[in-house]
Amino acid sequence: MFHAMNYPQLIFVVSFIVLWSAVHVGHYLQKKFRPLDDDHRDDFNVVQGSALTLLGLLIGFTFSMAITRYDARKIYEETEANAIGTEYVRAGLLPAADTAREQELLRRYLDLRIIFYTAQDARKLRQNNADTSKLQDEMWSVVQARGVAQPNPLVALAVSGMNDVLNSEGYTQAAWLNRIPIAAWMLLAVIAIGCNLLIGYGAHGKNTILFMIFPLAVAVSFLLISDIDSPRRGVILVHPVNLISLSESLHSH
Repeated sequence: MFHAMNYPQLIFVVSFIVLWSAVHVGHYLQKKFRPLDDDHRDDFNVVQGSALTLLGLLIGFTFSMAITRYDARKIYEETEANAIGTEYVRAGLLPAADTAREQELLRRYLDLRIIFYTAQDARKLRQNNADTSKLQDEMWSVVQARGVAQPNPLVALAVSGMNDVLNSEGYTQAAWLNRIPIAAWMLLAVIAIGCNLLIGYGAHGKNTILFMIFPLAVAVSFLLISDIDSPRRGVILVHPVNLISLSESLHSH
């Protein structure tokens, strides 16, 4: 399914064109209908300044929302790596046959989790999610069977560790789905368009270069926010450095 917010470059191009057009529309309205006179200029400047301040605050708050979500994705990547690594060690508390089986499943599971962080193709992601769910069932069945057959504190540690592995994957999925609400984007866009209309309306003369500066600055802000908020596209992404490091360590053994 196409989601415009997953394409930061598209957001930049569209927002710049729309905002640049809004400046020109505002200037046209001033010349066509009611040019500002000196008596109304001060009042207009108050309204314009207030609108620009509001836009700046909203951009700041939205940027903060994006950063918070980005940090959550990074934290849960580290949490996943720690949970898988801990369970790999705890699997040694199981009988030898179960240990070998569980550790092999964990290595395969780790490879799937790395693919989750790096894949961009929707079909590949769906297949990865299906394979992950199937592998989770297999891993849980190993510790569950041993926990029922041999309920002791050592096996309980392995069961608890597997529970952490499964929970951490769920937290990661939730963090990647937690995006800036569309309603917030719409509010931001409406206020940005209104501010650019006011800039064009309040301009003393038409200067093409100057008319580009504010729309460009706002469009770059939107680009940065959407890039940080987009988990799979753009420049600022969460790379599974901890999972990759763990995978290299486990496969080397």
